[in-house]
Amino acid sequence: MTEYYKLVRDRIPEIIEANGERAEYRTLDEQEYKRMLDKKLQEELDEYMAAEGADRVEELADLVELVYAALQSRGVTIEQFETIRQNKKAERGGFEQRLFLIRVE
Repeated sequence: MTEYYKLVRDRIPEIIEANGERAEYRTLDEQEYKRMLDKKLQEELDEYMAAEGADRVEELADLVELVYAALQSRGVTIEQFETIRQNKKAERGGFEQRLFLIRVE
């Protein structure tokens, strides 16, 4: 038996059971869910940093899915988030110029 104690995607218990194993799980309350989303974001970021090539794109997809879930859990729509992102980009710019700040005197 392997113990995980972590947030997983919705279909994972079904996939585990289709493989002939038994999954023990529970539904988190809202506060636990938000906390576990944050923890899962860090886990996926670590996986992204360790990945190479096409695997990095897969990890980015996981990160985006978690960002969407974190937004939803906080009552923010994708449209509201996109407006915030665009406003911030208009004020401070994006990352297209690849600027690397060395120092400020």
